Amino acid sequence: MEATTELKKCLKPHWVWAIAFGSAIGWGSFVLPTDWIAVAGPMGAIIGLLIGALLMMVIGISYGELIKRYPVAGGGFYYAHIAFGPKHAFFCGWFLTLGYVAIVALNASALALLAKFVVPQVATFGEMYTVAGWKVHFGEVAIAITALVFFAWLNKRGGQLSGKSQFVFCLLLIFGAVLVTVGMLLSPETSLKNMQPLFQPDKATWSAIFAIVAIAPWAYVGFESVPQVAEEFDFPPARALALIIAALAMAVLHYALLIVATSIAMPWPELVAQSPEWGTGTVVQGVLGNIGLLSLGVALFMGIATGLNGFYLSTSRLLLAQSREGYLPKAFSRLHPVYRTPVSGIFFTCALCLIAPWFGREVLLWIVDMASIGIAVAYLYTCAAAYKSQKWTADRVRTSALVPIKKLMSLIGMISSLFFLGLLIIPWSPGALGLPSWVALMVWSGLGITFYFHGAQRHARNDQHRFKGS
Repeated sequence: MEATTELKKCLKPHWVWAIAFGSAIGWGSFVLPTDWIAVAGPMGAIIGLLIGALLMMVIGISYGELIKRYPVAGGGFYYAHIAFGPKHAFFCGWFLTLGYVAIVALNASALALLAKFVVPQVATFGEMYTVAGWKVHFGEVAIAITALVFFAWLNKRGGQLSGKSQFVFCLLLIFGAVLVTVGMLLSPETSLKNMQPLFQPDKATWSAIFAIVAIAPWAYVGFESVPQVAEEFDFPPARALALIIAALAMAVLHYALLIVATSIAMPWPELVAQSPEWGTGTVVQGVLGNIGLLSLGVALFMGIATGLNGFYLSTSRLLLAQSREGYLPKAFSRLHPVYRTPVSGIFFTCALCLIAPWFGREVLLWIVDMASIGIAVAYLYTCAAAYKSQKWTADRVRTSALVPIKKLMSLIGMISSLFFLGLLIIPWSPGALGLPSWVALMVWSGLGITFYFHGAQRHARNDQHRFKGS
């Protein structure tokens, strides 16, 4: 039988929206509201996340433009390849791959964290050793491995099943979050007065807000899953931008709801002072009891599931695109003969992530922090490629009245991406990487340089598909 090389066009618009929204909303939206409130206060956290979402929407405009022009798998990697050539594409693809793989592993470990809170006797079974201060238990490793294997199997069975499952997961996630927030607002034990002061009184307001803006690439990473699955759209690719904007709008609303639900249970400075292991879970259980905690737990589980499913989709398609362009072995571009999924990329992602739970969550967080650079790099290349693709005719007559606006949006996206990169790499910035993350970055960079000079150059195709800038 001849090998199948084309992905199946099976993804409906609402499934693609769910892939973008579900990938952007993970465990952090349920676990970290207390930390964000501590940094900027309830309103400061909401404003910071809103500004971050608006910046992501500007970047999303570039993604939407390029998806319309090039509805193929690859995302930032492919755009870097056609706009700037093999070296840039390899650089972007190398770090973006790490970013996606790290997020798959992080979501699996988050499931183990949820189990520690809900069924601690299972998650903490069989203490084995300690890595970087984190006690590694056999129970949590087994939970993470089970999740990784299950979602690898789900993705192998086809984009249609993955997309449909993602939409159902998102509906349950939204229902659970809204149910908990409404319950908290209606409870006689809560009060909006507990959100006072609205901003962190111990810091300059804008400094605190921008400390939240600094996490935007991490908080919303996943919306750029849309170009990774563009080849599988069963609808016109021009609709992708609207789906990206809708996903980001829903994401910031979701974040705001959970910040409100967390901060109205008691005066938030008291909650922060108590430093609970899971602040949102603690206050929800205290006000709504175990039923409320169960609703929140189901929503959190769905958030983890959407992250695992969405990033399996993205990672496997990114590996597929790199293989097609000659950067990775041909095995990654071969599709399953029945389901037409990039099964090698799916199983490779699973195998790589199965290593992570054995090193403990602290080490994984170092890698994830470092991998955030890869996401910001992909944003930068995408916006730069979109800027370059906007052309005038030879006599400088605009081909479209929207060209200047689109170029401006791409330019703002480039500046925003550089801003996010700066927040990660400038030592005194609020989002600066720690020493362990820098060490991980150096190791990964060294591996990339070695791989490039020993193999990638001879595989890289010529640049006949590049387009010329205006």
